[in-house]
Amino acid sequence: MSLNFRNKKQHNYFLYFLIAILSFILGWQLTNIGVLSLSEAKIAIPSEEIESVDILKKDNISDMKLFWTIWDELEKKYVDKEVLENEEMIYGAIRGMVDALQDPYTVFMTPEESENFALSLDGKLEGIGAELTIKKEELTIVTPLRKSPAEKSGLLPGDIVYKIDGKLTTDMNLIHAIMSIRGEKGTTVTLTIIREGLDNPFDVSIVRDTIDIESVTVEKLDNKIVYLSVNQFNDKTNEEFRRAISEMLLKEPRGVIIDLRFNGGGYLDIAVELSSYLLPSDLTVVSIFERGKKEQVLNTNNNVKLLNVPLVVLVNSSSASASEIVAGAIQDHSRGIIIGENTFGKGTVQELENFADGSSLRLTIARWFTPSGRDIDEVGITPDIIVKITDEDRENEFDSQKNAAIEYLLGR
Repeated sequence: MSLNFRNKKQHNYFLYFLIAILSFILGWQLTNIGVLSLSEAKIAIPSEEIESVDILKKDNISDMKLFWTIWDELEKKYVDKEVLENEEMIYGAIRGMVDALQDPYTVFMTPEESENFALSLDGKLEGIGAELTIKKEELTIVTPLRKSPAEKSGLLPGDIVYKIDGKLTTDMNLIHAIMSIRGEKGTTVTLTIIREGLDNPFDVSIVRDTIDIESVTVEKLDNKIVYLSVNQFNDKTNEEFRRAISEMLLKEPRGVIIDLRFNGGGYLDIAVELSSYLLPSDLTVVSIFERGKKEQVLNTNNNVKLLNVPLVVLVNSSSASASEIVAGAIQDHSRGIIIGENTFGKGTVQELENFADGSSLRLTIARWFTPSGRDIDEVGITPDIIVKITDEDRENEFDSQKNAAIEYLLGR
């Protein structure tokens, strides 16, 4: 589950980044990645890489010496010399610093982890098909993806993953947990689940499969109502959504249901594009606040396609991030009715930086607000009409929220 700016340009000097990160861990002053004093590192950085240099505080230099003292002690004395891999130790130091922020959305990824993360944004991966986050220091399922092994096994939003193949998840960060759950198609992973309302944890064994995430699906309902399910905000979403709306308008629908349930988010710009199809031109979709920068207001463009058709947006506790941006804009501009349950509540933006060795840093760089100025972080969006899915609904495979949307549109 994420809301991402597009990738920044790749850095060509990954070693400089590592030194900068280590310096930051240990108290050195740093204004930008690649901007640091190297008085002790004894490595020359090309002048074009240096934008500014902060003066080191003398009382902080000893902290850096402590780091290298410990490094030398490990190199000289650690009992298993063969496990002393410099690259892994550097990655571990960086990961430790990032994890110390206690922000589940700011994550350092090794080259292998970065590759797998990129596959998930492309809509292709092998695993169980569930979006995860760290919530209150517990690995929590945000949503099982539609028609995925996770959904078929009965996993629910809000389930806490206590163990993965018998290993405690409290000993893992988010990326480690995700990588432990993913795996080759046909292999099995066993999750130990804690579920609200049940006294004891229980095991769920799931056979991994290829997860081909359909970005947008369309269903034509009775009475000329069209149902559009948006499952992710990835590279495919804008074109698929545009095509679906263009085909739908030819048949003059009576109303449209846009389903953002179980949608954990994706790219920020895609959320703005989709909102532009539904709202008048030049209206605020979202405001972005980055540290030390002026407010950035993102408005709808001129791609309006679905302005005069009655609209219902479905949300639930797994609607997060980009989904909340769209729902919040629709609600604030009174363009349609929001039906369902309170959304997840993720009001931050991440930026993905790729480095020359293939590693990457997903970094929280901003907070976002709805057009009326609402901060929904850890609060979520409250629907205009609250409809909950009950255990009885699940047992009978009855979608009471979708049914409520149909009844609303028919009653207009």
